[in-house]
Amino acid sequence: MKITIIDGQGGRIGRTVIEQLKERRPNLELYAVGTNSIATSAMLKAGAEYGATGENAAIVNAADSDIIIGPIGIVFANALLGEITPAIAAAVGASKAFKILIPTNRCNHFVAGCAEASMSEYIRLAIEKAESIIFPER
Repeated sequence: MKITIIDGQGGRIGRTVIEQLKERRPNLELYAVGTNSIATSAMLKAGAEYGATGENAAIVNAADSDIIIGPIGIVFANALLGEITPAIAAAVGASKAFKILIPTNRCNHFVAGCAEASMSEYIRLAIEKAESIIFPER
């Protein structure tokens, strides 16, 4: 199963997702895709086995991923202060992967029905969802 984590800016969300997945499931192979080298580096330092940077890396990895995890902005063109190109948003949106999107309130959008929670809580919920897909026997 190919699990891809996509993040931009400083890679804080992606780094935390990878740290928590690795803590709970150390044998998972994780792919880190950063929209910039700082984000990719942060995710690799957190324990991802593979890392790549940029638009083409996001497009290629979204195409054959089983699960994509990242901030909700990865499906919005020009989000993350412009780091998510229209091509990245389209590739993630068109991917057959199950998408686990972490809500943030910094990308000029509001997700109705999402409770106000801390980023830590959203990431915890994302990890639990990923585990339920990867290990459905739970």
